[in-house]
Amino acid sequence: MGDVVNLRQARKAKARTDKARQAAANRAAFGRTKAEKQAEKARAEQRDRTLDGARLED
Repeated sequence: MGDVVNLRQARKAKARTDKARQAAANRAAFGRTKAEKQAEKARAEQRDRTLDGARLED
């Protein structure tokens, strides 16, 4: 015989794990500071300027 499972508790535990997983994904996607966002933008602009400067014209 299997163990008796309280379905209400199992449902709530699943909801908690799903919520924690979603929160972790949101922290990874949106959890950067303003300084980190600005630094990333500056690196991207520098990269674009470097590539445009090295472009060969026909």
